[in-house]
Amino acid sequence: MTKEVLISISGLQLEIDEQEAVEVISVGEYYKKNEKHYLRYEDLAMDCEDLGINNVNKNTVKISDTQVDIIKKGASNTHMIFEKNKKNVTYYSTPFGELLIGIYTTKLDITETEEEILVNLKYALDVNASHVSDCDITIKVSPRE
Repeated sequence: MTKEVLISISGLQLEIDEQEAVEVISVGEYYKKNEKHYLRYEDLAMDCEDLGINNVNKNTVKISDTQVDIIKKGASNTHMIFEKNKKNVTYYSTPFGELLIGIYTTKLDITETEEEILVNLKYALDVNASHVSDCDITIKVSPRE
């Protein structure tokens, strides 16, 4: 895998009587260290410029055989941990306030080839101890051409 990559994160959030699909494609950096895959990329937080807040998030995704970590620093700050059949709780800080989120991961599949890494996560999301939605996210990493 090359150092410069395309990172596609697509997801489906299932709420009561609603489905919301999201996809973000970004150029980022890839490296492997101690048998873990690392991705770094930036994205823009919405609605922050009007508040005079830097709206850039610097993101790190760490992928191992049993766990995926997503770390955001910037307009939003969090460290989300996805481990199959475990619930992890963390704070998600935004310019509008802080949320306590729980992530119960039911599926964590990682497929790796020479030219691609594919991660599929399914999890239940709760905010302040109330179930909000069931989510399905796919992270695809491929060389930038």
